[in-house]
Amino acid sequence: MNRFGAARLLHLPAVLVCTGLTSMAGTSANAASTSVVLRVGHFSNITHMQGLVGHNFTRQGKGWFEQRLGADVKIEWYVYNAGPGAMEALFANSIDLTYVGPNPAINAYVKSGGQEVRIVAGAANGGSALVVQPDLPVKTAADFKGHTIATPQFGNTQDVAARAWLIAGGLRITQTGGDAQVVPTANPDQLTLFKSRQIDAVWTVEPWVSRLINEAGGKVLVEDSNSVTTVLVSSTAELKSNRNLVAKFVAANKELTDWINSHPEEAQQLARDEIEAETRTAMPVELVKEASKRIVLTSQVSREALDGFLKSAQSVGFLRGTADLSALVEEP
Repeated sequence: MNRFGAARLLHLPAVLVCTGLTSMAGTSANAASTSVVLRVGHFSNITHMQGLVGHNFTRQGKGWFEQRLGADVKIEWYVYNAGPGAMEALFANSIDLTYVGPNPAINAYVKSGGQEVRIVAGAANGGSALVVQPDLPVKTAADFKGHTIATPQFGNTQDVAARAWLIAGGLRITQTGGDAQVVPTANPDQLTLFKSRQIDAVWTVEPWVSRLINEAGGKVLVEDSNSVTTVLVSSTAELKSNRNLVAKFVAANKELTDWINSHPEEAQQLARDEIEAETRTAMPVELVKEASKRIVLTSQVSREALDGFLKSAQSVGFLRGTADLSALVEEP
């Protein structure tokens, strides 16, 4: 595995791989037009509601972002399992912007010396939790000695949160073992393993938290409804070359956030449709409704909260030494 984790890109029929500028040839020798392509990543999670809704609008040919960025702009969406994969794609210049958890964004920023990424907007708070087997006799982190916790991906926000919580509880946690095992596992696999009792607990995000509760009888042990779950990140290269375009996307993200908050049922239907298109799994109406109750959508991001995530990453050994986050958040 490289320093940011292996990318887990879902190759979807609606997603085309391309590079920054794409020339669109006309049907005649004299007819030609050029579209600017903006490549945007997100996950198939309710905590990435803006990405899901925006992607589905594009899929329908009613592009929310396209209408606000201009007729010459084409949005191409890419779907990832978790943050390290998305940040790896950003570093590889495979995408320009992505919705992602704060920890992978901070990790990428620090390891690139503050040169490669910027958080340009907020997206969601809350929606993550530690779900345990219904009969597991645990109340504190210390009780997890000898038990197994699954997280979405090594180094993602929930993975760091789980490790930091266990360490704060007095347990010795290493990358591959220790007093308790933290096992990076894709979200769909978490549910299967939890049902078969091959894992004792899962630290994950919605809608998987609600699915673990409703479909597998799990119970929530830890939940932080105020924690930053999702932010919008841009590569510095995109900011330098297309700053006005990023600024328009950020403004459209704020407008979409407000629209989703004002039209929850319509937005949840769009999110359900998009998750089904991406994962081939139907999400029940009540499941998405329940999951959305744990999430606060916001286009703002707290610098104080980001400092807290940095301390957590340092406590588990993902980041060493001091780090200056003063340039991490940038409003284009």
